[in-house]
Amino acid sequence: MPTILQPSRGLSRRGLSRRGVKRATRATVVLALLLTVGGYIALRHSVPVLEPSSCAAASSGQPISLNPGQAGIAATIAGVAQHRQLPARAVTIAYATALQESKLTNLRGGDLDSVGIFQQRPSQGWGPAKRIENPVYATTRFFAALIRVPGYTTLPVYQAAQAVQHSADGQAYSQYASVAAHMSKAFTGLLPHAVWCWYPGSAGRSRLTAASQALTRAFGPMRVRQFGDPQRAVRVAGTATGWAVTAWLVSHANTYGIRDISYDGYRWRTGHGSSGWLRVRTAGRDRPSPATVVFG
Repeated sequence: MPTILQPSRGLSRRGLSRRGVKRATRATVVLALLLTVGGYIALRHSVPVLEPSSCAAASSGQPISLNPGQAGIAATIAGVAQHRQLPARAVTIAYATALQESKLTNLRGGDLDSVGIFQQRPSQGWGPAKRIENPVYATTRFFAALIRVPGYTTLPVYQAAQAVQHSADGQAYSQYASVAAHMSKAFTGLLPHAVWCWYPGSAGRSRLTAASQALTRAFGPMRVRQFGDPQRAVRVAGTATGWAVTAWLVSHANTYGIRDISYDGYRWRTGHGSSGWLRVRTAGRDRPSPATVVFG
């Protein structure tokens, strides 16, 4: 409750008519200002402020912030690596390269005839521009070149990347080596429940069949089946693969209208996306299988 100003005890009513009125007027103005500011603060606390869509990848320090497009490309790169049975080091090199070349963005142009996330050039034998614009194709071509580099897993990241890219400044890849290493642990599933996203507002139209098809284009053939209505279940070969799949699903959730993902005792939902993956308390026969990712 605001304090109500009272006249001083030694002040006569005649004195109040001049000095007192001025003081009372100033006090009224101040009180009105305080009420206005207080009302604004109360409004800000009562009406939620919509944050932009965003994703996070856990690391040893502060989570790495990405937009959904960047996270989706990172998850696709990890998926292609899973399909080709490549180590996390290959993903780290790919991330450092893509961060330097395009900031993990699927660019439709660039220097000379460079295209896509790795800025590969059709004139240098990387393939037609339309195909390079497909992140799965571009990543497949990148890894095909990388595994031909002798000892690429033990080379410094920038040297391995430069051996593939033949860039004018090969040292530039080194600035992203650390963040790329942290990201690769999260997106390849070596760190469990390490990638999450949040999307303000309602999710788009549910397109689970399209999501399943896009998932298998990145990860290769996977068993995806109907699981209740309208959910799908993905059979995975191990927990790391399972968490890599969840990273892909959560980063593409808004695109395909995915509202709920469950795996290995954890659950992500659009309603609490910014909270990350929440532990599901289950026991006995209701305990989820580490061999199945469920989404819908």
